[in-house]
Amino acid sequence: MKEKFKFLNNTDTFSHLASLKYLPRWAVLFIDITISAISFLAAYLVASSFIKHLPDQLLLPLFPRLILLLFTQSVFFWLFHTYSGILRYSTMTDAAKLFLAIFGNCIFLSALNFVCSLYFPAPLFYYASILIYSVISFILLFGLRLTVRNIFNYFVETSAQIIPVMIYGIDEAGLGIARMILSSVNSKKQYKLVGFIDGNENIVNKMVMGLRVYKHDDHTIKTKVASKVNTVIVSPIKMKEINPDVDLDIFIQHHISLLTSQPMDIWEGEMPSVRQIKPLKIEDLLEREPIQISFDNIAAELKSKTVMVTGAAGSIGSEIVRQLCNFTPKLIVLVDNGETAIHNLKIELQAFSTSQHFNFVLGDVRNKERMEYIMDLYRPDFVFHAAAYKHVPMMEDFPCESVQVNVLGTKIMADLALKYRVSRFVMVSTDKAVNPTNVMGASKRIAEIYVQSLARKMQKTGTETTKFITTRFGNVLGSNGSVVPFFQKQIEKGGPVTVTHPDIIRYFMTVPEASSLVLEAGVMGEGGEIYVFDMGNPVNISHLAKKMIQMAGLIPGVDIQIAYTGLRPGEKLYEELLSHKEKVRSTQHPKIMVASVAEYDFDKISVDIDNLIKYSYLCKDFLVVSMMKQIVPEFKSNNSQYELLDISN
Repeated sequence: MKEKFKFLNNTDTFSHLASLKYLPRWAVLFIDITISAISFLAAYLVASSFIKHLPDQLLLPLFPRLILLLFTQSVFFWLFHTYSGILRYSTMTDAAKLFLAIFGNCIFLSALNFVCSLYFPAPLFYYASILIYSVISFILLFGLRLTVRNIFNYFVETSAQIIPVMIYGIDEAGLGIARMILSSVNSKKQYKLVGFIDGNENIVNKMVMGLRVYKHDDHTIKTKVASKVNTVIVSPIKMKEINPDVDLDIFIQHHISLLTSQPMDIWEGEMPSVRQIKPLKIEDLLEREPIQISFDNIAAELKSKTVMVTGAAGSIGSEIVRQLCNFTPKLIVLVDNGETAIHNLKIELQAFSTSQHFNFVLGDVRNKERMEYIMDLYRPDFVFHAAAYKHVPMMEDFPCESVQVNVLGTKIMADLALKYRVSRFVMVSTDKAVNPTNVMGASKRIAEIYVQSLARKMQKTGTETTKFITTRFGNVLGSNGSVVPFFQKQIEKGGPVTVTHPDIIRYFMTVPEASSLVLEAGVMGEGGEIYVFDMGNPVNISHLAKKMIQMAGLIPGVDIQIAYTGLRPGEKLYEELLSHKEKVRSTQHPKIMVASVAEYDFDKISVDIDNLIKYSYLCKDFLVVSMMKQIVPEFKSNNSQYELLDISN
């Protein structure tokens, strides 16, 4: 039958049916009142024609009785808001409202009829006609809604992509998503809710909103859920209650795609939109609890201040800027040497925040004159130094450039911060600076040494005007060049997904987490600290790749191959947040610690660093790396041409 009438979907009359706007409420109410009038007349004819022993006379003629009934019925429609629903999305809730409105009116009219019969010689209505009216009007009114819904669904299903889904989580958010699916439409994609999933034994196999609740276990997911849907929506409340790596793996293993909605705290008291349903991200499945940050101290320190961010167009720098907007600084100065990157960020931020004042500056931290001009012009209270070269294989090929940006750039900015009495200078470092096996990590460790030794000298001489703070953390999910977007592109192309080693592990955090930790550590520091973050358990990269393939609805080793390419130059199997000589002490934040690292004499180490910078201008790679190893004795190259220097030493 469906195929027989499928041609209607392509006609001018029905081609845009799925995109019609909703009927206004007054129109729905008018239709309901019209049907009520027809129902009353039909009930009167039935009662007067087929029921014997009716009263010979009624108190009022037919037309006044009709007006009275329509008036009282309209009042009950208003009380129960029967006209506020959208006809094509009618549910059992709408049926219940209609039932209450119609039979509530039936009881009211019967009571009114009884009172009139006590004081007047004739009743207002036949009791039989009131009852018959109620039955007929309910059937017609709800029948209209079901007819409209079925006709609409037919044309939507033949013109749009229908995705059957279940919702994991019988909670406020899950039910909100369910209501949204039942009352929303998208001409390109339409979700069809077919059930719920939950682990609560008390509600399993019961009906919610007319749909069955399935048990959250491997057997049920495999035998029942997977046969009905390929997609499950996880409620944001459920995401907070479960262990994602365990509870969601059941779906991933059975090739069920996972979606979620935005957290409830940004719904702003309204029903979510279908546009808020997005694929679950791999960071939601990290084997650790997200790090929570208290922003009170940050807000108190940064309010009405001038803040400068170097490397502002990078992953961490740009997120720091976005989060700074929450604390209403007087001015945010964004410095970056990437023309396109800073241009794109300017467009984004101008739309992101209309009240915050930004100044965008094109400049290179290696250019001392340019940086001094900027510092003198803006006189910032805070500097967040995120400008750096970070890609290990690239810096292994260009060690002189690594020194120029990571060491010289940091030295220039730190010296200028002191000269222009910046209140706090926060340097963004990396766990690769710990027991470095590559040029990039060694260059960041040297930058750490310079900043910390400068801070210690100022403290000892009593001339401290700037608090220098260093933050050290691991890999950042979703940052430029990170493994997650790299794997995503490979999966989209059909593979293979390339992993350097089956046993390689890394610590991970999200870009917002990393940036907020930089902000919090920056305002809590007293000067000279190197802060390290508790990043939980490390993640096996091979396991991460397999999980991402499964989340794409594919089978690792079958649909997408995983190829092991070998460790890259300078790469470790595992990263460290502390060297074997370093210890930590706790802070007021349970996830932030201070590393007790070896201290250097500033006057001596600054001479060595100046020489290193001079060598970098000569573009003599081995000479530069050899000097780096003298400054950082624990720097031992791995899988690199510079291993020869370790042998000679």
